[in-house]
Amino acid sequence: APESLMQALEDLDYLAALDNDGNLSEFGIIMSEFPLDPQLSKSILASCEFECVDEMLTIAAMVTAPNCFLHAPPGTEEIALTCWRKFSHPAGDHFTLINVFNAFKEASANSASQYYSNEKWCRDYFLSCSALRMAETIRAELVEIMKRIELPISEPDFGSKENILSIKKSLLSGYFMHIARDVDGSGNYLMLTHRQVAQLHPFSSYYNTRRIPEWVLFHEFSISEDNSIRVVSEISPDLFVELVPQYYFSNLPPSESKDILQEAINHLSPVSTMKEEQK
Repeated sequence: APESLMQALEDLDYLAALDNDGNLSEFGIIMSEFPLDPQLSKSILASCEFECVDEMLTIAAMVTAPNCFLHAPPGTEEIALTCWRKFSHPAGDHFTLINVFNAFKEASANSASQYYSNEKWCRDYFLSCSALRMAETIRAELVEIMKRIELPISEPDFGSKENILSIKKSLLSGYFMHIARDVDGSGNYLMLTHRQVAQLHPFSSYYNTRRIPEWVLFHEFSISEDNSIRVVSEISPDLFVELVPQYYFSNLPPSESKDILQEAINHLSPVSTMKEEQK
């Protein structure tokens, strides 16, 4: 439809993938080397700057592959949740996916000795072995693309405070259009861009927990599954306003959430504000 085409072009413009004539910019050409959504390509390129490429490639592979969490058979839901909690990361679902992938790699290495196959390991944890193998393949392809276009791949540093912040910055660089705020403290997330309300998907590590984050970045919005947002991680308003393009923020419809973010911008130091204006 013409509307969705216009929306796609507008999104590419916000991601700095187009030049003033509407052609792919130099940055857009590099983004197009990756067989991924533009937002994900942008996040990978940003991770070169923030030195968390290793982790960002894992996230990209995991969100591109099919969902790795299996629907638990009736009566085993609680067992499945207990298994998945072992991988849960307080920073959010993107980080939980890294834990799952790393655990799968470790299980695969152990299964080389034949005493415990990675298929059995996946079954025991209610995970899809085929989805995780697909993620492995996708990640290897992304590494090859990075090498071919001579982009740096940082050393793994998952878990350090700096690394967590760097991953969030990389994700925000690509997914600043995928931000939602819990407007009433009960998990009703209002999306900044489309003004639609959504709930957390049941596979989210925040689902049915006491601490629901107020501000989140989400990977995708599914209208068919009761308006749910999938693969969700907590962000702060300060981090959002640090990385959001000013012209995108200006075009957001008026809302209480926008007012809160404007407050965060106002509290930025004059130096930060000057830098923002120069962008």
